[in-house]
Amino acid sequence: MTGPETYAPSEGTDAAPPAGAIGIAAVERETGINKETLRVWERRYGFPTPWRDATGERLYPPEQVHKLRLVRRLMDAGHRPGRVVGAPVEELATLLQPAPNPLLNPGAPAEAPEIAACTDALKQHDIDGLRRLMSQAVLRRGLAGAVTEVFAPMTTRIGELWMAGDLQVFQEHIYSESLQLVLRQAIQALPAPAAGGPRVLLTTLPGETHVLGLLMAEALLTLEGAACLSLGAQTPLGQLVAAAEVHRSHVVALSFSIQLANRAVQDGLADLRAMLPPTVEIWAGGASRALRQTSAIEGVRCLNGLGDITAEVTRLRELLESGL
Repeated sequence: MTGPETYAPSEGTDAAPPAGAIGIAAVERETGINKETLRVWERRYGFPTPWRDATGERLYPPEQVHKLRLVRRLMDAGHRPGRVVGAPVEELATLLQPAPNPLLNPGAPAEAPEIAACTDALKQHDIDGLRRLMSQAVLRRGLAGAVTEVFAPMTTRIGELWMAGDLQVFQEHIYSESLQLVLRQAIQALPAPAAGGPRVLLTTLPGETHVLGLLMAEALLTLEGAACLSLGAQTPLGQLVAAAEVHRSHVVALSFSIQLANRAVQDGLADLRAMLPPTVEIWAGGASRALRQTSAIEGVRCLNGLGDITAEVTRLRELLESGL
């Protein structure tokens, strides 16, 4: 393999860097790929191919930053660097074509009008307006309707806009914090569940930092009368098992984005199943493709989407009432 192609001003000229080129620290912030990894890929795969300024500092053109975003998304989905770093952008875009989104209800409209309004507010840095629109969606549609018809598809849209470079990392964080605030306020306003109903412990496995799916599931579970206790993100397996025992949980509910590699999802579920008593169910949901490959793990129920929650709670409640 030949060395990476580089771009630098010719000796004795005042050549300018490509328009919009940014330094390696900014690329790290924009893509979440650390500086050393970028340097290793440059040597090993011939990409990225940064321009060099007169002092030798790396500068990355916008098209390379865009490709690095695609690479990062694919790696989050479980692809190996050797498979995707050197591939053309067109191939990466094809690999990123999503499977049917498991967060969406099959019969839901393609897009609620609130999604465009919230996205516009986010792009215009109108945080108060964004949160007001989210709260109005809850009032207008009810909590269940807002979650399934607005918040779940909007979360997917925000991820797509970030990947395309239309949103910055800080804007994605603002969206996440705003939605968490609105959802927690809505959940706290719900009446306490009746005694004797299903008790559900919610968390993510180590390495899974995304909690929006978990919070949306908690909202729907609470509406169905389940007593929910959330541990937040990245609970070590041993502590998760201890919490389930102390709180006498009937279910451990886990949310998975595409952040964790498929093998990590499958191994984590298998290890947790072996550690929990057989009477405690595991429910797993989210966008991870690995969840379609866990049928061999006995005792793990993979939900196809948020729309499955009502049926699962009903089934579990009937089991509890029958004494099984």
